[in-house]
Amino acid sequence: MKSCAPFVSNLSRHNVEYQMEKTERTEHGAELNIGIDDFRSLSDFIYRKAGIRFEPKKLYFLSKRIQRRMQDLGIETPLEYIRSLRFSDPNGIEFQNLINLLTVNETYFFRDFPQLQSFAEHCLPELTARKSSRGDTVLRILSAGCSTGEEPYTLAIILMEMLDNIKGWQVEILACDIDLNVLGKARKAVYEARSVKDVPPEYMPRYFNKNPEGSHSLKNEVKRMVRFEHINLAEKGMLRQQGTFDFIFCRNVLIYFDDLSRKQMVDRFYVALDPGGYIFLGSSESVGRITTGFGIKRAGGHLVYYKE
Repeated sequence: MKSCAPFVSNLSRHNVEYQMEKTERTEHGAELNIGIDDFRSLSDFIYRKAGIRFEPKKLYFLSKRIQRRMQDLGIETPLEYIRSLRFSDPNGIEFQNLINLLTVNETYFFRDFPQLQSFAEHCLPELTARKSSRGDTVLRILSAGCSTGEEPYTLAIILMEMLDNIKGWQVEILACDIDLNVLGKARKAVYEARSVKDVPPEYMPRYFNKNPEGSHSLKNEVKRMVRFEHINLAEKGMLRQQGTFDFIFCRNVLIYFDDLSRKQMVDRFYVALDPGGYIFLGSSESVGRITTGFGIKRAGGHLVYYKE
């Protein structure tokens, strides 16, 4: 294994969060006022379909997104829009359009470096040595809630830096998200300066091409390591269809789910993780508070969870 030391020298705070926007107006100049009953009806519908729970304090946020969709569809009332979702959207196309508006994604390359360092310097060499000893050269990683691709591509770069003989491994990084818009951006793999600001300077020419307008395109050898799929993690069976994994990353995603949905999702991750594999959640999320199914141990300066 190579040293992980040159990754990053300075880190900034990163998160994935819903963002409030400025007040929007309808075509007639009036704000949309959604009643509490309509809000509950819609939030319950979203919860059943996607597992995301919107509390009453998100009424304004949800109202603004509904307003956009109503304007595009020529629908006049929130109740009419809710009925259209329930009864006139058999293929889920409009629901997907709404979800794309509700999931505002913001992420960066090499986010939460201490956790990545534990993965690169401790968990990865331990697991690959164990697999190599029994002639197993398949390495599978899941990046759940991958947003615009910075996390799975960061993991690909780490593998290219850390594995002595990466060509001797059959590597697959599966990256999934419920938002089709961000998946489209992830597949293009073109990033502005804000997304790559924590990439070590020596990695930039190695893994990125600088575009004339100032953006950065990821090189093909990194892009080829990641497969993007549209997956709703709240739907039973969707994750199981993808097989099992050695590492699962689901960072800063579970904070948007209620306790029941979190437990259901982590239980699915447990099934999807191979024995001896590792799961990484966000710094504010704790596997131990959700389930006792995983073991815990120290990897360098970081506590990590694994399947016994």
